[in-house]
Amino acid sequence: MIHYRVFPSNPNAHLLSVEIIIDDPNLDQQLWLPSWLPGSYMVRDFARNIIDIKATDQYLSPIILNQLDKQTWQALGEVNQLIVTYQVYAWDLSVRSAHLDSTHGFFNGSSVFLAVKGMESTPHQVTINKPKTKQFNDWKLATSMTRQSGEHFEFGSFVAENYDELIDHPVEMGNFTSATFEANGIPHDIVLTGKHNTDLKRLKADLKAICEYQLDLFGAPAPFERYLFLTTVLGNGFGGLEHRASTALMCSRTDLPFNGMTKMNKGYRTYLSLCSHEYFHNWNIKRIKPIEFSPYQLEQESYTKQLWAYEGITSYYDDMITYRAGTVDVQEYLNMLSETFTRVYRGKGRFIQSLKSSSFNAWTKFYKQDENAANAIVSYYTKGALFALFLDLTIRKETNNQKSLDDVMRLLWQNFGLKKQGTQENSHQEIIEQLLGRNCDDIFAYLDVTDDIPLTPLLNDVGIELRMRSNNGVKDIGGGDVQGFNIDFGAKFKPEPFGLKILSVINDSAAQKAGLSADDLLISANNLQVSSDLEQQIQHASISEKIQLHWFRRDELMTGFLQIEAAPLDTVSILISDKSKAKTWL
Repeated sequence: MIHYRVFPSNPNAHLLSVEIIIDDPNLDQQLWLPSWLPGSYMVRDFARNIIDIKATDQYLSPIILNQLDKQTWQALGEVNQLIVTYQVYAWDLSVRSAHLDSTHGFFNGSSVFLAVKGMESTPHQVTINKPKTKQFNDWKLATSMTRQSGEHFEFGSFVAENYDELIDHPVEMGNFTSATFEANGIPHDIVLTGKHNTDLKRLKADLKAICEYQLDLFGAPAPFERYLFLTTVLGNGFGGLEHRASTALMCSRTDLPFNGMTKMNKGYRTYLSLCSHEYFHNWNIKRIKPIEFSPYQLEQESYTKQLWAYEGITSYYDDMITYRAGTVDVQEYLNMLSETFTRVYRGKGRFIQSLKSSSFNAWTKFYKQDENAANAIVSYYTKGALFALFLDLTIRKETNNQKSLDDVMRLLWQNFGLKKQGTQENSHQEIIEQLLGRNCDDIFAYLDVTDDIPLTPLLNDVGIELRMRSNNGVKDIGGGDVQGFNIDFGAKFKPEPFGLKILSVINDSAAQKAGLSADDLLISANNLQVSSDLEQQIQHASISEKIQLHWFRRDELMTGFLQIEAAPLDTVSILISDKSKAKTWL
């Protein structure tokens, strides 16, 4: 067994101290740290945060430790016991890495635990200690890892069957708020770190409904014996990452239900959808997973063309299940679906990149987006969700509502997840072909092309109307029945003290034709200083009218003419047109 000791040695300096004790190590034993973690497809080079790494034998005699590359070390010689100590600089406030200060500590094992090469499949033990000073006496610890010592929410020792499991249980420590509910008899813990005023009773009830729906969808047995929702509460934040028996989340303080709240608001709706998304991943990526991730290759990129299925299908279900579970009403769900459509339709990149290409290039394109992303890529989350809707409605139509995408997910769970076999690129198509009794090349062709998915006729069949309209400003994200702008500017911006900083420019838009680029500082229109209501102001112009613009690019003053153009129909509102038909899908 490999034994790790973790000690928050200096919270003010953001330093975690780690010790690894390796019995009977190999000759010239190597150790390595992952360069990425499952669920977040970008090389992050966690090893850059390792400080002052040393090695000794059981008698504390120094052992030469050579670094072989950016994330691999080798202890030279042959010893009966190898002890490796190091510190981790923990100052990444995200769900991906590690963060430690005087208020709390959080870490993913992939950024903290060096793997012992050749022993990754052996049992691992980790002891996590509380900081020594009195100010941390009230700190507790939360993790879904199997506990070996200590009471629930106490510091102590934990065990994992192998290294893969060890790094799949994030850890939170601090003076957090906790609550517990049962879903289908399974304990689920909620941990909230940060200042908040949360209605825990409502939060427990809503999460219980969402979890029970998903547990029922896939059927017993559940893939875990206990589950943990870890949430870091911030003034402004959002994010989530799935794990095998827990999820690490970040949200804004206003995203949580406050005491006395009577109606659903957008922030809480979004938070529930995030929880639903990460919970669905318990099946759809943690157990049902691409063959390329079986097992994970964490020392370098692992390419797959299947992320459309694992993030796209999950993104379809996350919102849908908040409705099916009764936490949001039907129009709120249709507004969420409208927003998904809108995010896809506003991007010119959907005509450039296919869903399979988006999946394959996640490492360098989706996770490294720049100011040109909207023109160059499409999201396998959002367009993948539309393709999942396409699959669901097609299956329902061709089987007279006897089958749906739910049946596909259950078959994937039975045929792949429970058997611990990875899916091939055509596995989803083969299952749907079995359900429909026909060749489905015509359906799955949409994964390889950049055409819009023909969803309007299928939605009409189930009594749903999809309306295309122009946007109503930068805050209009779709949904609702509102009047859009007549005139389009074609660039995203944010206010600066002396003008508007251009964030991104849409290809072939009026802003691009005028000469504007990302990072330009727009200062005037027709010799008047611009402000955040620029889009509203240009609505009074006439089509084909020209407005002279002045802006700074770096320190150079530039000028150009904005030719007024009609706003494109790139915003979606989805409404029920026939309630009786809509019941067949909703």
